[in-house]
Amino acid sequence: MSTTKQYEFILTSQPAAGVGLITLNRPKALNALSTPLFAELNDAFAAFDADDGVRALVLTGSERAFAAGADIKEMKDKEYAEVYKTRFLESWSRISSVSKPIIAAVSGYALGGGCELALMCDIILASPTAVFGQPEVNIGVIPGGGGTQRLARAIGKSRAMEMTLTGRNISAEEASAWGLVSRVVGPGEGAVVAEAVAMAETIASKGALAVQAGKEAVNAAYEGSLAEGLRYERRLFHAMFATKDQKEGMAAFAEKRKPNWTQS
Repeated sequence: MSTTKQYEFILTSQPAAGVGLITLNRPKALNALSTPLFAELNDAFAAFDADDGVRALVLTGSERAFAAGADIKEMKDKEYAEVYKTRFLESWSRISSVSKPIIAAVSGYALGGGCELALMCDIILASPTAVFGQPEVNIGVIPGGGGTQRLARAIGKSRAMEMTLTGRNISAEEASAWGLVSRVVGPGEGAVVAEAVAMAETIASKGALAVQAGKEAVNAAYEGSLAEGLRYERRLFHAMFATKDQKEGMAAFAEKRKPNWTQS
């Protein structure tokens, strides 16, 4: 994917070997998630996903806001028939079909749709300034981009209920204690993005087939019973033995050398 492609609401780049970076870029609206922004986001994710030179992705916003929510101005006058017929917000779920791992680097506000967007990612890293919340109840609706479902799976029913029904925001430290994020990184402007890019570069250095299968297996834990998940994991594990990377990885381990991945 060319890093020179121009979008109106996002920026794309490749800051490290095998790493694609997408930055939300609606600063005046605190990166509010509009339909045109999400169309660009889906396009960029699809392009990176199809690029064999990119093996891990980072999604971020600004220091002030990862994304402060969905674009309320876009939604406020819509009627039920329109949103139902057009499957409003359904396009947001396309991110879940990206085969490569996505790391969210969150600074500032990740509220409403912004919190839901972070939850769609595979790993969330937070700066000390990050604030998470699902405040939709304050404007007479509920989360519509997967918040109720992904929150319950990430932090449990009681805490998901608290966030959904009270609209209370939580700090980065609380989000970490609840298991909503992997960890809170050190302070400093750009620190969370740098940490996310470094993690993505580490992931990109591994065998791409094993990384893809690992992501599929972990995600399967959220989509079925434990027994189903274990069977699916074993199938993927067995499938790894049909790859050249499995042979190379195990041979390199036995020979005490660095593996030379062929991504095949």
